[in-house]
Amino acid sequence: MIAANLPVQRPSNAKVLIVDRRGHIKHQARSEFVNLLRLGDVVVANDAATLPASLFGQHSRTGRQIEVRLAARDSLDEVGQFSAVVFGEGDFRTRTESRPKPPTLIPGDRLELGRLRATVARLLNHPRLILLQLDGSPPEIWEGLARHGRPVQYAHLPTPLAIWDTWTSIAGPPVAFEPPSAGFVLDWSMLASMSARKIRFGTITHAAGLSSTGDPELDALLPFAEPYRIPRSTALMIKQAQASHGRIIAIGTTVVRALEHTAAMFGGVVPSGEWLATQRLGASSKLCIVDAILSGTHERGTSHYELLRAFVDDEILGRIDQELNARDYRTHEFGDSVFLERAANRTCRGAQLSVAACQHGS
Repeated sequence: MIAANLPVQRPSNAKVLIVDRRGHIKHQARSEFVNLLRLGDVVVANDAATLPASLFGQHSRTGRQIEVRLAARDSLDEVGQFSAVVFGEGDFRTRTESRPKPPTLIPGDRLELGRLRATVARLLNHPRLILLQLDGSPPEIWEGLARHGRPVQYAHLPTPLAIWDTWTSIAGPPVAFEPPSAGFVLDWSMLASMSARKIRFGTITHAAGLSSTGDPELDALLPFAEPYRIPRSTALMIKQAQASHGRIIAIGTTVVRALEHTAAMFGGVVPSGEWLATQRLGASSKLCIVDAILSGTHERGTSHYELLRAFVDDEILGRIDQELNARDYRTHEFGDSVFLERAANRTCRGAQLSVAACQHGS
């Protein structure tokens, strides 16, 4: 695959690779995504806007320059306390795996991050993963993030991102640490076309986390726990679709994670409310809610790729990889897409639903 290196959300030549539930593969223009949908479908997307979660500054005890990437929090409303990954000197122009390590971090260390000041409250399972406590009131913290923060960015994009480059057309609450980029495919014309075809569209709000840290030990911990909120309107759409045997189509991995986490807690039902997704989905997971996913193209070994293994087996994923490479699909957040229908043997519907059934092996 080729790295997409321009921040264009809906390029005219964007492609989508399609895999039906029997494992048959075909290709089409991504602008025709709506033609993959049918009457009775419910399409669910993540409406989270992206925070300027990359903060540059100084480690006060040593005077060394650092970058702090906010990575997770316990609730969508939490402002002062975040899990964060710390890098040494440099910026996005250096590949994450080549970035120098930060100075040794210990609880109580002070960090100067532009207008913001913060304390390392404690270390979290890794020397570079910290619980960060920001000083100030919520308005002061928001102002500091807005003035000093930048979008989290990687080396495949050569020029700095603006925050609006990372917001989807439906972006709402600023809670994501990286963009829910599968939603870049959506625009208001496409939503109008769905409505005209009586295809229902709902949203959730899910705090999408970091996709990579460049550190194998840290990457093995991804995805971190992520808070999400399901509104009553979306919960009702899903209930109606289940009753009428309509498909539930997830736009992105965060939607799958949220809906399957909720179904596991409530025996296959998706009520409205706010929770913290803590599970991992992979090859041994059985999906209870989501029938198909529209996602970006992902590299083997990433948490996003692992989640796709819940939809299809490794033989089909291998064929997908071959097709993506042969046809020069573009990867990363501004790249092309895949649309996977869940294989018939990848469901727990019809069985007694439980946390173990929905998340077995996760």
